[in-house]
Amino acid sequence: MKRLMISILSLFMLGCGDDPLPKPKGYLRLEYPKAVYKKTKVPLPFTFEKNTLSAPVSNVKTSGKTKGVDIKYPSLKATIYLTYKEVGNNLDSLLRDAQNLTQKHTIKADEISYNAYENIENDVYGMFYEIGGNAASQSQFYVTDSTNHFLSGSLYFYAKPNYDSIYPASEYLKKDIKHIMESIRWKE
Repeated sequence: MKRLMISILSLFMLGCGDDPLPKPKGYLRLEYPKAVYKKTKVPLPFTFEKNTLSAPVSNVKTSGKTKGVDIKYPSLKATIYLTYKEVGNNLDSLLRDAQNLTQKHTIKADEISYNAYENIENDVYGMFYEIGGNAASQSQFYVTDSTNHFLSGSLYFYAKPNYDSIYPASEYLKKDIKHIMESIRWKE
């Protein structure tokens, strides 16, 4: 009996090891090519540089005084929509509309952060909005010269908004949007 107890006790002592630990979650690592920017000529009153990863701009939309162009990224399943309007005497209205469009995402957004943009040399002033969470648009912006030109832009994906899934692509395209803002040149 004593031998049996010693054997059982020995098995318990030998069988005890470190507690099992769950494996950490694995994440998909997406790598995108280094951005190469090229000046884009469109029949609009401004020029800008866009990433060569995007499809060629082939379609300029016109509706009254509003004009627009879409920058499509087929491999990322995303589009940056650019909308141009002449300022006239309605800068306050244009600014309010751009800010309200961003605020509409507060229902689904976890946070909305913004950064002012100013390029005095080229007369370009604006705001960049980053929207965190499962909102329809992850980034929005507007730029203006305050007297003649007003351009707004929004990033949308062709998928149900799931922030964790689209985050890598969103971060990549956020840099493209900032480059578009920095490369805007108004035509006179």
